[in-house]
Amino acid sequence: MIDFIHVHSTRLYAIAAAALSLIAYYVQDLPTGLILALIAAVLGTGEAIQRVEDRKTRQALLLDPPYADKG
Repeated sequence: MIDFIHVHSTRLYAIAAAALSLIAYYVQDLPTGLILALIAAVLGTGEAIQRVEDRKTRQALLLDPPYADKG
């Protein structure tokens, strides 16, 4: 499960952000403080997701291209 989250972290983040937006729009009785706290959490999660993606990019740059030997 952790591997799935690591591989698809950006997609999961996008789904969570979209769901939060829809909930905040359609559920009228939510307190403003709760919505602001959730938005702050989503922004913090976005920063964490960016770091995960940056780490995957740096690791990929160290690998040989997959078709380098078939020239």
